[in-house]
Amino acid sequence: MTTLSRAQLVDLVENRYFGNVDAKRLEPALACFRPDATLGIQTAGVFHTGEAAIRRMFTDFFAATQTIYHGDYSHIVDVETQSIASQFVARNTYADGRTAEMRNCNFFVLRDGKFQRVTIYMSGANPLV
Repeated sequence: MTTLSRAQLVDLVENRYFGNVDAKRLEPALACFRPDATLGIQTAGVFHTGEAAIRRMFTDFFAATQTIYHGDYSHIVDVETQSIASQFVARNTYADGRTAEMRNCNFFVLRDGKFQRVTIYMSGANPLV
């Protein structure tokens, strides 16, 4: 069983996950998830389970979004349970010219060093359909 340190959990969220999402690097972003993971947007009642569903969601999001930014992070980390809660700013510019800025909170639960469950609370409209 892989156990990540506090620094490794923060690095996974900020750099390996959001850094690759912001750069629209699909494969490295997906590599953060277990094949049977669930990514849920709790505030929209939308859930994506399994590699194919999460891949499709990111593929559609990347195609519809010109620029993606995540930053201004605040984390609460629990090494013992391999979980991290992250609050951050999300800024998107969409292909049609619209922009959105939200203050979101994600809850990440890991198993063997990868995301098993990601629960997202968004302050705006859900672009992850």
